[in-house]
Amino acid sequence: MKEFFLFGKAQNNSLLSSALLLLRVAVGILMMTHGWGKLSNFSAISESFPDPIGVGSQMSLMLAVAAEFFGSILLIFGFLTRLVVIPLAFTMAIAFFVIHAADPLQVKELALFYLIIYIFLFMSGPGEYSLDNVLSKYIGKK
Repeated sequence: MKEFFLFGKAQNNSLLSSALLLLRVAVGILMMTHGWGKLSNFSAISESFPDPIGVGSQMSLMLAVAAEFFGSILLIFGFLTRLVVIPLAFTMAIAFFVIHAADPLQVKELALFYLIIYIFLFMSGPGEYSLDNVLSKYIGKK
C-alpha cells in the first residue's frame, strides 16, 4: 500500500486494465452525447455545420457523427481501439486547432482534453478488459 501511494511503483496489469476500462467507458459515454446531439439534429444542422476539411458540410457532419457516436460505442467495448481513436483524435484536433482556433482556451479546452485522452488510449491500448484482448487471444490460437 505504501508503494502505491508514496513511490508510484507500477501496479499489476489488472489494476491498470480496470483504470483503462473506466476511462474508455466514461469517455465513450460522454463523447456519445456529443455525437447523439449531432445525429438527432442531423437535418437541422447539416447545412450550417462547419466544413474544415473541404468535403462539404453534410459529409463533415456525417464524419463527426461516425467518430463521435459510433466510434464511441466501439471504444466503450474496446473493439479496434487503436483504430477507432484515430478519427476521434482527428475530430478533436480539428475542433481545437481549426474550428475554435481563435477562441479562448476555456471555450476549446474540452476538445483538447478529449484529444489528449485519445492519444493516451492510442499509446496504451484498451487494456485487458476489452474485446480487442479477447479477440487477440482467439486469433492467436489459430
